[in-house]
Amino acid sequence: MAANTVTLVKHPGMLHTAADFTRMTTNVNAGREPWLSGWNKLVANSHSFPTYVPRPVDTIVRGKAASGAHENYILACRDAAAAYQEALRWKIKGDVACGNNAIKIMNAWASVCKSIDGDSNQCLAAGLQGYQLANAAEIMRNYSGWAPADFTKFKNFLLNVYYPVSYDFLNRHNGTCDTHYWLNWDMSNICTMLAIGILCDDTAKINYAINYYVRNGPGNGYIGRIATHIYSNGMAQPQEAGRDQGHATMEVPLLGTFCIMASNQGVNLMDYNPWNEINPRLLAVSEYIAAYNIDTTKTVPYTTYNNCNNVNQTVIAAAGRGTIRPGWELIYNYYVKQKGKSAPYSTQFATLVRPEGGGGDYGINSGGYDQLGFGTLTFSR
Repeated sequence: MAANTVTLVKHPGMLHTAADFTRMTTNVNAGREPWLSGWNKLVANSHSFPTYVPRPVDTIVRGKAASGAHENYILACRDAAAAYQEALRWKIKGDVACGNNAIKIMNAWASVCKSIDGDSNQCLAAGLQGYQLANAAEIMRNYSGWAPADFTKFKNFLLNVYYPVSYDFLNRHNGTCDTHYWLNWDMSNICTMLAIGILCDDTAKINYAINYYVRNGPGNGYIGRIATHIYSNGMAQPQEAGRDQGHATMEVPLLGTFCIMASNQGVNLMDYNPWNEINPRLLAVSEYIAAYNIDTTKTVPYTTYNNCNNVNQTVIAAAGRGTIRPGWELIYNYYVKQKGKSAPYSTQFATLVRPEGGGGDYGINSGGYDQLGFGTLTFSR
């Protein structure tokens, strides 16, 4: 692994690099598969239409707010997905109408939104959409149609609205013990911390997020806690395996997002394997989750899990088994196509979902917006 400190921020340097975009454009323009199918999946999604209308709110509410305000966080879910999808359309094919609308969406939120509210679930609102909005902005950062003052205003919006919620959660976990919150809470919030740091050229925030993951951060987002048992077959039991598979399958896209963003900044977390296990934990967790969810007759080992609140889980959860999420193209293309590793179950999961869609393609509820998706287009090699 490279030194785990970033001193110079690279742009574009979140989910995608300049070389990635060149690859996407070249292959889409040439009509090559699977990029073309991935592109067609993108342009068929209504969130990517240049006519998409954003719906910003003054206060994002997730969970029960003390004010009695009703939940409205789905609006941020949809608009973050739209900003990213339209940014992709501009970056890959030069669609100016989409580029202009991506800017319109982000400017609208920066102008209107002032806070995130709710019960503890407000931390999920910050974690799950903060990094998504930052990724859209990173794609558009050099767009001639985005006034520098508006770009600065958007960065300040993320710094003032999203960052404080994520930072407070990662430091305090709402006053609970370290392993009280599920893995996806920690991972989404360190994704947001890392992404905002990259967008804003803030190496302190970038290194905070990376060190949280590699140096025993006080929560389940530390690499030593993302898996609760390591098996000799190259699999690792993910922290939420005994909870339900809807959340367990959420872990792979979040872990992959975090690790590839750090790797694109020169800290290779995709291959980070401090205990010299058969597979890096990202791949080991992916293989476990994929094996259990692509084949309902497949058995996987399970070891009793207990957390600091004595939430004792003695068997793997069957609830939500077979959940389909995008996120496995990153795993498959990196480990199998680039590194030449064996990842049979992740390969099957990627094949099953291909071509990956994104927000709006996996249901109308917030779970369908938990990841940006479109990995067939963006990660295929």
